[in-house]
Amino acid sequence: MKRAIAFVPVLIFVAIAVAMGFGLRNDPSALPSALIDKPAPEFALAPVRASEPGLARADLVGHVSLLNVFGSWCGVCVEEHPTLMDLAARKAVAIYGVDWKDTPADGAAWLDKHGDPFLKVGSDEAGRLSLDLGVSGAPETFVIDKHGRIRFKQVGAITPDVWRDKLAPLVRRLEVEP
Repeated sequence: MKRAIAFVPVLIFVAIAVAMGFGLRNDPSALPSALIDKPAPEFALAPVRASEPGLARADLVGHVSLLNVFGSWCGVCVEEHPTLMDLAARKAVAIYGVDWKDTPADGAAWLDKHGDPFLKVGSDEAGRLSLDLGVSGAPETFVIDKHGRIRFKQVGAITPDVWRDKLAPLVRRLEVEP
């Protein structure tokens, strides 16, 4: 009996090691979203620049688009931005921006400094839309189909590889779907 009890700590250690091994195999950027294949939430955001229109859910309907959540305070957003600028220049897909947890002035200054790839950009200063979307950090990008449904959530930066391997094939497929 005493020998069996001596093995209990070893068994607990092995169980923890196995659980950690499975956990390390998971991709931390592959956060599932409960909104996949569901309509994007209704929203109407004020503009980042007072001279431009704001952003609303209706802007996302009728074509495949990317809804990119960014912030002037986000370092990874700076790394992602050249890819978004390239996609916008090539007109690869309609891109809309959500300036998250930022003042409109800071968001506008950031876009003036780094360039503006967005057809429209809205200010989510209070974070309400981002909360509704389940955003956990910036950048996050949602692929929206022609009907306004969320079809994919990209957590982290869109790099050229992410665009080529994940997003571009999905966008092409969604463009031909009825």
